[in-house]
Amino acid sequence: MSRAAPNILFILADDLGWADLGVYGATDFATPHLDALAGEGVRFTQAYANSAVCSATRFALITGRYQYRLRGGLEEPIARSGHVHGLPPEHPTLPSLLKGRGYDTALIGKWHLGHPPAFGPLKSGYDRFFGNLGGAVDYFTHKPGVGDAVPRDLWEGEVPVERAGYYTQVLADEAEAYVRGRAGQARPFFLSLHFTAPHWPWEGLGDEAVSRELRDLFHYDGGSLRKYGEIVEALDAAIGQVLAALQQTGQARDTIVVFTSDNGGERFSRTWPLVGQKTELLEGGLRVPTLLRWPARIAPQVQDQVAITADWLPTLLAAAGGAPHPDHPSDGENLLPVLQGQAPVHPRTLYWRYKAQAQRAVRDGDWKYLKINDNEFLFDVVADPRERANLRERQPEVFARLRQQWLDWNEGFLPITDEVFTHGVTPDVQADRYVPERATRAL
Repeated sequence: MSRAAPNILFILADDLGWADLGVYGATDFATPHLDALAGEGVRFTQAYANSAVCSATRFALITGRYQYRLRGGLEEPIARSGHVHGLPPEHPTLPSLLKGRGYDTALIGKWHLGHPPAFGPLKSGYDRFFGNLGGAVDYFTHKPGVGDAVPRDLWEGEVPVERAGYYTQVLADEAEAYVRGRAGQARPFFLSLHFTAPHWPWEGLGDEAVSRELRDLFHYDGGSLRKYGEIVEALDAAIGQVLAALQQTGQARDTIVVFTSDNGGERFSRTWPLVGQKTELLEGGLRVPTLLRWPARIAPQVQDQVAITADWLPTLLAAAGGAPHPDHPSDGENLLPVLQGQAPVHPRTLYWRYKAQAQRAVRDGDWKYLKINDNEFLFDVVADPRERANLRERQPEVFARLRQQWLDWNEGFLPITDEVFTHGVTPDVQADRYVPERATRAL
């Protein structure tokens, strides 16, 4: 592989809403660094997360495939069944495939794909890991729960460590040091910078005293629009710090920077004109702010191409001169031809399911079929992004076609069964393994 291969910085926010950046409509707080990134690169208008919740999207990101192919990707059992579930170490991943092409690979921040000794970043393609293994930590104590008996969820490799400071800033400092250390190196780098912000608990930079008094990290009775703005602004400043390191070390031009979120926002997020939030298959739970900058190869643009999390594996591998593993073809699509003006914007067909299929969704071209419990809808989400005009009676053939498409697609993936979320079952029943290739339909 030639050193002409680009560096890759993949930045993932946690629970950031569709309109939580200035360039997407935020007005209550400022995101100058991310707004500048948007002006220098690509701003997607129709980019989606693979799931309306966190770890499920991360399975899709790292494998480039629908998360429903792996038991750990089914509706966040990782959060409910201890250390049983995770990403199988033998599964090809974005970092392992890039590592095979000569990349130095690092994850700084949130993993949430299973715990050691069975699972972990170092087992799935990363050369280096610093961050939290679980879903969320307190911004100051770096603990996943409240109380002295709860251990810190902060790791260097597989060794627990301590750091003082606000977690968003701690991650930014680690990432800046990594970027500066890679300057002048012969091997390109792939850095996954996965923040926990703006995920709860609702703590800004000056809230260390609040952190010490907190009784529950879920913090259902806390937070405010102002506090949420402080968390997002701290995230924006942290990203600006890392981007400045790229610029100051002369690496910015040949580094692909991607910024996106793992799902829609939570209670304080701005989603206008969309409705819905995290855990919902409405547009506000799935559509996410997404930016890409590669000065050497891609011109600044506003991009209407429909995209999804699983697209990043084939896209970034193509940029590095590689391709997905032939035994595990991606359910995503290489976006580079569209971004480089070599192919026109084209329709996509995307699928989702959530809550044991109580929520179902298909986006096919401009049409979206949505099922929530016993209620079924058909929307033109380009003309009606707020999903208010149910067209199932006016367009019965389209409604029936998309409804059946979802049923046919769903047959190819792991079902949700009781043991997925059951504690204490035997490991051979619940351990993660590959799903047989019962379907080959791609996006």
